[in-house]
Amino acid sequence: MNPDLDRLQPYPFERLAALKRGLQPPPEKDPIALSVGEPKQSTPALIREALAARLDQLAVYPTTRGTDDLREAIAGWLQRRFRLPGAGPDPAHQILPVNGTREGLFAFTQSAIDRRDAPLVLMPNPFYQIYEGAALLAGAEPRYLPCRAENGFLPDLGGIDSATWRRCQLLYLCSPGNPSGAVMERDRLAELIELAHRHDFIIAADECYAEIYLDESRPPAGLLEAAAAIGLDDFSRCIVFHSLSKRSNAPGLRSGFVAGDARLLSGFLRYRTYHGCAMPVQHQHASAVAWRDEAHVIDNRHQYREKFAAVLEVLDGVLNLPRPDAGFYLWPETPIADTDFARGLFAEEHVTVLPGRFLSRAVDGDDPGANRLRLALVAPLAECIEAARRIRRYTASL
Repeated sequence: MNPDLDRLQPYPFERLAALKRGLQPPPEKDPIALSVGEPKQSTPALIREALAARLDQLAVYPTTRGTDDLREAIAGWLQRRFRLPGAGPDPAHQILPVNGTREGLFAFTQSAIDRRDAPLVLMPNPFYQIYEGAALLAGAEPRYLPCRAENGFLPDLGGIDSATWRRCQLLYLCSPGNPSGAVMERDRLAELIELAHRHDFIIAADECYAEIYLDESRPPAGLLEAAAAIGLDDFSRCIVFHSLSKRSNAPGLRSGFVAGDARLLSGFLRYRTYHGCAMPVQHQHASAVAWRDEAHVIDNRHQYREKFAAVLEVLDGVLNLPRPDAGFYLWPETPIADTDFARGLFAEEHVTVLPGRFLSRAVDGDDPGANRLRLALVAPLAECIEAARRIRRYTASL
């Protein structure tokens, strides 16, 4: 077996199951889960109908590159959403469909890392654990960049020394952030792109939460948008990942895309050809329909805004609870250890939340996820409100 498999840490939800083991929550209270970032709002009918209409394509092998129609739909969406010049990225060379961002983030790293040169992969801390696993299995060393409140929950890029930059081959960026919802503004993205060119590394920008934001007039900036703004029309060293899972409430469709630097995507296409993970044709057809429609996405954001407003009102004055810019998570501080809070909340109120330290790594004794919780507001509105009331009651009991 690959010895690097032994370097993988337990997934957050494995740790959560172990934390809850042996507890007996009150049976008279219905369970409410705010732990997993799986959208529970309905998948739009237009996606379901488009998928059903092409089930005859089950008899067809999909191509790794994907259909022209899907890549053109994605290029058009990127151009509209991020105000890119011309018609947007070249559908033939700057876009590849992937089976969700999880698969894309992991697989891209395997194709991008040169393991011969003691590579570093930088990532925010806390982080989506796929970043770490992808780095380890690519033969790289993960390096964790703390995202603390004093820096707006974004990595302090100015605090990275030159030796680290010299070894860095890839930097993961998550904006809007998981779990904080923090957004990196366009000017800071441009500064990061300049750093990538100065030190010769790749930026892998996970933007899967980019379509869930609280202010309709201020959509989060994107990496390709920042590149275009500084005249980098070839998106050199820039790769972005997007998905329909959150944007369109379609996590089971397993549909996303990678876009950016054509040279990097050429190598990634070769890797994926051997990897054998092409998206089914009927999924590609439904995905093209989804990327061309914005009405359902606007409605989706409206529903999340209702949840945020209601939950923040209930929890006002109870927890130190920063209002996020985007995403569907809350990232509050806890008055006791986050693991104790999560365990007690489940035992007394039958509400499941994710301790912050399950999403982070301690470096030199400092853990930026400690004493925080990730609350995923994915349940129906009434359940989110009830969960907030139970959290309020439990906190008052401490």
